[in-house]
Amino acid sequence: MVNLASGIDSLTKFKRQTAEFLDELRRTGEPLVLTVNGKAEVVVQDAAAYQKLVEAAARIEREETLAAIREGLADMKAGRSKPAKAALAKLAKKYGITSAGK
Repeated sequence: MVNLASGIDSLTKFKRQTAEFLDELRRTGEPLVLTVNGKAEVVVQDAAAYQKLVEAAARIEREETLAAIREGLADMKAGRSKPAKAALAKLAKKYGITSAGK
């Protein structure tokens, strides 16, 4: 999360003091929002913090996928499903879709 008290600065200042900003990014692991003419334009962060962010997002995505699979399997076990051909035929009828072979 960006610290609004210290996590926003100008791109111009970042260019002038890059080494200091990089030290701070590595030390805190916090991202920095850089502005151009007072408008947020880019977010920078050190590579280790970015790697953690990517890994966390992948872990969440895997957990959500597994939860969806478990839900689908539970639906199948409870009889809350229908054959794919029947479901597709119902959708085709609902939306007026005809197959190319007809």
